[in-house]
Amino acid sequence: MTDLSRRGALGLALAGGAMAALPAEGLSKNDTGIRTNPGPACPPAGAALDWARGLDNQRKADLDDGRFLNPIMAGDHPDPSILKDGPDYYMTFSTFDSYPGLVIWHSRDLVNWRPITAALTKNIGSVWAPELVKHEGRYFLYIPVKGTPNGTYVVWADKIEGPWSEPKYLGLPNHIDPGHAVGEDGSRWLFLSKGDRIRLSPDGLSTVGDVEHVYDPWRYPDDWIVEGFAPEGPKITRRGDYYYLITAIGGTAGPPTGHMVIAARSRSINGPWEHCPHNPLVRTTDLAERWWSRGHATLVEGPAGDWWAVYHGYENGFWTLGRQALLDPIEWTADGWFRMRGGDLSQPLAMPKGGKPVPHGMALSDDFKTLALGSKWNFFRPAPDEATRAKVAGGVLHLTARGVAPKDSSPLLLIAGDTAYRFECDIEIEPGGTAGLVLFYDQALYAGLGFDEKRFVTHQYGIERGRPENPHGRRMRMRVTNDRHIVIFDTSGDGGKSWKRFDRGMEVSGYHHNVRGGFLMLRPGLYSAGQGTARFANFSFKAL
Repeated sequence: MTDLSRRGALGLALAGGAMAALPAEGLSKNDTGIRTNPGPACPPAGAALDWARGLDNQRKADLDDGRFLNPIMAGDHPDPSILKDGPDYYMTFSTFDSYPGLVIWHSRDLVNWRPITAALTKNIGSVWAPELVKHEGRYFLYIPVKGTPNGTYVVWADKIEGPWSEPKYLGLPNHIDPGHAVGEDGSRWLFLSKGDRIRLSPDGLSTVGDVEHVYDPWRYPDDWIVEGFAPEGPKITRRGDYYYLITAIGGTAGPPTGHMVIAARSRSINGPWEHCPHNPLVRTTDLAERWWSRGHATLVEGPAGDWWAVYHGYENGFWTLGRQALLDPIEWTADGWFRMRGGDLSQPLAMPKGGKPVPHGMALSDDFKTLALGSKWNFFRPAPDEATRAKVAGGVLHLTARGVAPKDSSPLLLIAGDTAYRFECDIEIEPGGTAGLVLFYDQALYAGLGFDEKRFVTHQYGIERGRPENPHGRRMRMRVTNDRHIVIFDTSGDGGKSWKRFDRGMEVSGYHHNVRGGFLMLRPGLYSAGQGTARFANFSFKAL
């Protein structure tokens, strides 16, 4: 076994799930498309790098020395759609079953980001790969949805902060990943998965005519290890005499070597499209790399006129964190094409020039003086009246019970982007209630600890298991530590002055997409089930 094969097997084992069984022996360029010669040393999966630390000790990309270290948005921020609007940049991501959804983030330097608003409050289904654009002074979000029905919606606003309109259904049930483009004649289009497109009305609020096939993407060699061809994520950028069409192929997850970025160009929005001779422009080729399954890119001009690409990737060993947002510098070449210059993104890169930082991120700790629905907390698959369950008063979150366990209680969840963290909270329940803290992937896969007035209840593999005696009654402080997938619980009857270790630890490295599907992440949060109302106070989060 080569050194690379050993490292690859270790990385896959750390990630857990079905991929851990992939044999490392015999990997070679000829039969997999994966490099077998060890390149520059990469930090082991989960190793601490020199990220800067921000609110709640969360890692942040800006190193405050003229450099940054990816990810620019840690945790689950997949399918980034980025908009340059004068000196301002706005970005949003797939939010799937979390509502309020489509949180819009603002930056002035492409590295530091702060949340502004959640543009989508009505549950229309699982939101995939949106497109954020501005056209003739109005902002639009084109939103593909897996739901009832499948298809694409549009919302719009005259100010980025909103208010945003109610969603309008455009159809397109057989396509995802719309990419907005304006032709040389001013016509508006949505480019779609599969190499297709459809024309938009001038106001962008309806489609014109039928879907047409316009592009056959570049195809990788047949012996490469990929998840599937799956052309998706088309993004159009016009620069100089050309329209550049950026596409993701190879599948979003599955084998870490599958997802990739390719490009084509044309002098007309109507084609013909010429394949880039440098394809693929981005692809994980070594299982020792820090970032796996890199793809779904958009080009964007930086503050000083240089160019960058924003895309997503999984962190080696931490599929549980979902797909994280990455920033890669672009070099335009003499032949009118471009290349990515960031390598495997494991090392610090020079900051974009000319920008001014905004305060990055947000604290996940919460004193519940206000209810930060959307920007911080999201319900999972909420009912139409879900928001009425939650209110804050006197520094306490009051959450009306729903369902019998996390699976059907629509828990309130956060996005945590660190590989190790701890969160804790005071919890009080009413008679007949059950409440607690969870690490939640979806309704069938979660872990956590809850309690009623007589017993604890453990949640493991999405199943309610042990029910030992609860000595604290209807009020306690509870703490959850997730230290690189090793999860422990502590409880306190005196407000956190003293703690008792709960006798059930867990390992959660397999709580991710390649085991369960769904393209989600393992999210910390809280739930209230059974009867009555649970009260949560003094919620504290800290990255470790």
